[in-house]
Amino acid sequence: MKNQVQLITYVDRISNAGLKELKALLDDELQGLFGGVHLLPFYFPIDGSDAGFDPIDHVQVDSRLGNWDDVKRIGDDYDIMADLIVNHMSAESPEFKDVLKHGKQSAYWDLFLTKDKVFPEGLSEQDQSAIYRPRPGSCFSTYTLADGSTEEFWTTFTRNQIDIDVNSAAGKDYLNRVLARFDHSKVNLIRLDAAGYAVKKPGTSCFMIEESFEFVDKLAKQANELGMTTLAEIHSHHMTQVEIAKRVDMVYDFALPPLILHTLFSRDCQALTHWLEMAPRNCITVLDTHDGIGIIDVGPMDGLRGLLTENQIDNLVETIHDNSKGESLQATGAAASNVDLYQINCTYYDALGQNDLDYLMARAIQFFAPGIPQVYYAGLLAMPNDMALLNNTQVGRDINRPYLTPEKVQQGLQKPVVKALTKLIKLRNSSPAFDGRFTMTSNKAGASAEHTLTLSWAAAASRASLTLDFTNKDGQIMLLDEQGQETQVSLSRLLAQSQV
Repeated sequence: MKNQVQLITYVDRISNAGLKELKALLDDELQGLFGGVHLLPFYFPIDGSDAGFDPIDHVQVDSRLGNWDDVKRIGDDYDIMADLIVNHMSAESPEFKDVLKHGKQSAYWDLFLTKDKVFPEGLSEQDQSAIYRPRPGSCFSTYTLADGSTEEFWTTFTRNQIDIDVNSAAGKDYLNRVLARFDHSKVNLIRLDAAGYAVKKPGTSCFMIEESFEFVDKLAKQANELGMTTLAEIHSHHMTQVEIAKRVDMVYDFALPPLILHTLFSRDCQALTHWLEMAPRNCITVLDTHDGIGIIDVGPMDGLRGLLTENQIDNLVETIHDNSKGESLQATGAAASNVDLYQINCTYYDALGQNDLDYLMARAIQFFAPGIPQVYYAGLLAMPNDMALLNNTQVGRDINRPYLTPEKVQQGLQKPVVKALTKLIKLRNSSPAFDGRFTMTSNKAGASAEHTLTLSWAAAASRASLTLDFTNKDGQIMLLDEQGQETQVSLSRLLAQSQV
């Protein structure tokens, strides 16, 4: 896996077409920016109830995008990350339709998880209250079979996403087939989507229990044997990320996005530095993704303290809503079928009130923090909230999932903040210092607040450092190459040069 910035994108939403057009975009307008690309679900269909995360056929490329050979061609030049959706598949899949038709006589009956498989003696009120679900309502959906009988299936997310019994022979075979298809198609990075929900056990939260860790560990080793790197996608308490990082190749640093916002809003980097001291080093860093800005990742859980206090979280959420002029509020909570403190749906650019320098500071922190950075396509182009799409679909997350045209991409690339961001990406990609040792220092300007922060990297003779002043809102980058050539640039200067 290249230690370079990666792109996260839906194939069709950035290219307005398919995989071939995305490859051309990476090779041309985005040349030199990305060492890899996370292709958000490109399986059939890409326009299901959850934007591809409810596959009818996980091993079929949606024909509107191309085929597996097109995926391979991207893999010839870039790292490819693809989602292994381990927890569920579509209710429209041939397998589930066969279950509805034939019931327990179906060859696919064992593929899906029913309530009575986990609770053969019935679901008690205590068991029910213990189950963690990120959305309101029951985690079971009742379906009527062809013979008139009914069955309650696990549906952790939506009624159309039927949970897989990952411990059954059928479930294991299903995941094996997907891994084999990835291996054949030059997919070298596997994102384990919703892995924390995959294992259910009576009397537990059915989320990130010990058996979940064991499942993730085994699946990661299986992918490693095929030469693939695994990335666990889990929104949870920050110490869960620390623990899961020991079991897989890489984890997301989902605490970083809200902590950076908190730091820029409060001008105090204490919480951020506290996290960076303990954060896993084998991580992917993001500010934005196809989902919302995680709040659960910095909050308290099950009696454990969070990285932010409840008051700090309230201030963070309200500031995002204020900065976005209330738009994020329209896309969050009930509007997104989420509990309020799970995540906030908003573009990162709008979460910062479209402040270009703050946005550049946020990206600089991301690029200098430990891990390999990924930049979401809407974030790359500093896109505002897509209220038209939100109003049309009434899906909260669509506020940050715009459909672009080649013209909109070109317009986005001409924005001064985007020009400055692309320069920042190239600086991150060009320095071998980021393959070395990370250090961090911060200074207190008062009794408790920390207002300056320096993130540094060193490898052999190469050096790279970012010094941030949160009181005066600016950052200074210093790069020293192996020949002793030094480059210094401030973020404000980088932005000013991009406005010319």
